[in-house]
Amino acid sequence: MGMQRTALAALTAAITLAQQQEELPTIKVDVDIVNILCTVRDKNGALIPNLQKDDFVVKEDGREQTIRYFARETDLPLTIGLLVDVSPSQRNLIETERRTASQFFSSVLRPKDMAFLISFGPEVEQLQDYTNSTKLLNQGLDELRPLGPAVGIQPGPVPTISKPRGTVLFDAVYLAANEKLKGEVGRKAIVIITDGVDTGSHVKLAEALEAAHKADSIIYSIYYVDPSAYYGSGGFYHPSDSDLKKMSEETGGRLFRVDKKNPLNKIFDQIQEEMRSQYSIGYTPANATRDGSFRRLDVKTNRKDLKTQNRKGYYASAPDKA
Repeated sequence: MGMQRTALAALTAAITLAQQQEELPTIKVDVDIVNILCTVRDKNGALIPNLQKDDFVVKEDGREQTIRYFARETDLPLTIGLLVDVSPSQRNLIETERRTASQFFSSVLRPKDMAFLISFGPEVEQLQDYTNSTKLLNQGLDELRPLGPAVGIQPGPVPTISKPRGTVLFDAVYLAANEKLKGEVGRKAIVIITDGVDTGSHVKLAEALEAAHKADSIIYSIYYVDPSAYYGSGGFYHPSDSDLKKMSEETGGRLFRVDKKNPLNKIFDQIQEEMRSQYSIGYTPANATRDGSFRRLDVKTNRKDLKTQNRKGYYASAPDKA
């Protein structure tokens, strides 16, 4: 576990240095083939699993592309990163999160799938590295515990030298995408359980989102709020889910809100069903220039009654030099 924490500490130190230099490390991805994972639903929200390649139209920056690869990816291996908010506002929710996440891992992981577990509050901590073992993941879940606001110089992966830290949501997403998922192949997903509050990350929302795009990772956000944590003398403050919504929709995932009609275990079931009902679409960009620009993607079907869900773009960066 110490080595895992050291690795994340080195990465977050790099974030800090980059922030001081007002730039982040450049991430380059070979984009000879652009791969898009797409979910399709009807007007009632039901998943549509039986479409063919000719049912789809893909456009990049408004220009139609020729689909070269197409498959229904119900069994393609998954790499899943679960990020759990352990800040004080989540104290009363952690036991439910631990129990339902354990059930989720038990049901979603198949022999070729891998998962890792990260907690975040005033610091980011990897509780379990890549594994297919539900036993090891459960051991990591057992380590989930609320962390209070840090003051001054604090131990742990995310340095907090000059000021208190609150909840470093954006740092956690950045690290999961850049350190854990960027070098992986196949389908990749980040699942976040949080009330959406970020108070102290080194990176901004846009930088975390860019890292997720460059890792080709889908983000599923679970907005889980404990009302009792936000009662004060001025009444009830309700944190916003707008940042979670943006990260999820831009990367092709979804935002889920926990409530009485939609409990956490039901949301995990929905995420599992969705990840097993995706179409994989691949094409070679008509614009072969690798200038690092962000290319907008538009995926539709030839049926107006169907709605597609996919990432909104990618970065056309040059491959890394040896």
